[in-house]
Amino acid sequence: MIGMISIVGVITLVGVTFINVSPQFGANSNDLSLERIRKSPNFLNGAFKNAEKTLQSTGFKWSTIPKFFTDGNNKTPAVDLPIEKLTKSFFSNKPLAPRITWFGHSAAFVELEGLNIFIDPMLGDVPAPHPFLGSKRFQKELPIAIDSLPSIDVVLISHDHYDHLDYGSIVQLKDKVAKFYVPLGIKAHLTSWGVAADKITEFDWWESINFKGIEFVSTPARHFSGRGVTNRNSTLWCSWVLKSAISSIFFSGDSGYGKHFKEIGEKYGPFDFTMMECGQYNEQWSQIHMTPEETIQASIDVKSNLVMPIHWGSFKLSLHSWDDPIVRATAKANELNVKITTPIIGEGIVLNQDNFPSSTWWVSKIKK
Repeated sequence: MIGMISIVGVITLVGVTFINVSPQFGANSNDLSLERIRKSPNFLNGAFKNAEKTLQSTGFKWSTIPKFFTDGNNKTPAVDLPIEKLTKSFFSNKPLAPRITWFGHSAAFVELEGLNIFIDPMLGDVPAPHPFLGSKRFQKELPIAIDSLPSIDVVLISHDHYDHLDYGSIVQLKDKVAKFYVPLGIKAHLTSWGVAADKITEFDWWESINFKGIEFVSTPARHFSGRGVTNRNSTLWCSWVLKSAISSIFFSGDSGYGKHFKEIGEKYGPFDFTMMECGQYNEQWSQIHMTPEETIQASIDVKSNLVMPIHWGSFKLSLHSWDDPIVRATAKANELNVKITTPIIGEGIVLNQDNFPSSTWWVSKIKK
């Protein structure tokens, strides 16, 4: 018994030390940021809350734990998924209309009114604080090396989970970026990673800023936050609206289905283009992640003209097969006559055109 207690003690000590010394975990807010957090109508009893009652888990089943560590049920593709390789000239030769390029999962590069906007730029191999703690990216390489990316006017972050806010990616990108727009509480993470404080603006829900003719609005999502064991919901989560004189774009972030989608659609819709969460769902997480069918309904709620499913195709973070999100989303979109685009990672989507990526490229991939 004493030996077992000693082993548990050592493991606990190692874990606590790892959390305290590893920069990947970020930092906690203080001073002015903490004052703003405490004044937020969305912050109650020491934590941020969703607009409607939300359970982060609707139940726990021990039987599901082993399933997260196996590759059965086609949870990962048997071969690397295709990507479209990009060069520096791709970004220098800008189309007249807005262009969105999917980098996999929820990372998207938006070119709008001459600005370069990178949303949730998770470009690392593993969405976890340590490579041993997560599954590897389905692709061995990115569409373009980070060093070859152009300067970035704005980075938008939806929340602080590892598959959206990646320490290594931020460290490599920070000197290319003019502005970071983030939900309340995330500034502390960024400054601890070397991002200059004057580059960062924090937002509560429904707060906005106009930068070079584009209005950026932090809008609600139904989710949660946290990078460690003691800071659950200490930072806010959000979706984003981008509106210019010629176009309007919506990015859902991570979110369960909820009434906020119709509210966003009524206030800021219709949208020319929507990036909507579609993947990493589980019946136990039904209030914090959407099913593919809910993804399509949410796109209807926000009044989207064209929807691109995101949050799939790069990482194994749940129990469904890797292609289940896109198979079900396209089926529901076709049933409801919703326009959907399905680009290969790295394939640009130019808005205001009749043609957009719509191939079923995932069908040809060999399954496990």
